[in-house]
Amino acid sequence: MGKPSAPRKVGDKEALAIATTVRGSPYKLNLVAGLIRGRKASEALNILQFSTKGMAPDVRKVLASAIANAENNHNLDVDALIVKEASVGKAIVMKRFTPRARGRASAIVKPFSRIRIVVRELGEDDYAAARAAKAGKTNATEQA
Repeated sequence: MGKPSAPRKVGDKEALAIATTVRGSPYKLNLVAGLIRGRKASEALNILQFSTKGMAPDVRKVLASAIANAENNHNLDVDALIVKEASVGKAIVMKRFTPRARGRASAIVKPFSRIRIVVRELGEDDYAAARAAKAGKTNATEQA
């Protein structure tokens, strides 16, 4: 008798990749993650490839890992993948001190972040409907 297998953390047509200690603040990482949410996986890889943000290579590695997991572990079609979720959270913080004037010391915090990317396989009609809904939502906010 072995240990029972853990249940999947995502749906049947989804794949997951997590990076637990990315060196950088969650705020900066979330700015980059916001660029790829809801986009096709290939389009998101191109956006990250040519982004000038410093955190883009780290997010690109995690996205590439999620795509590879989808292809190799779950037999999903790579061309039909979209980025369903790109969430960012806080991880550890290294604390350092630097000398200041009059014998005092000042704290320096060096934050680490976590990023979790979930890709989902969609059909072409599902993708078009999702993009139309997203475009409709932005048009509704612009009209208000």
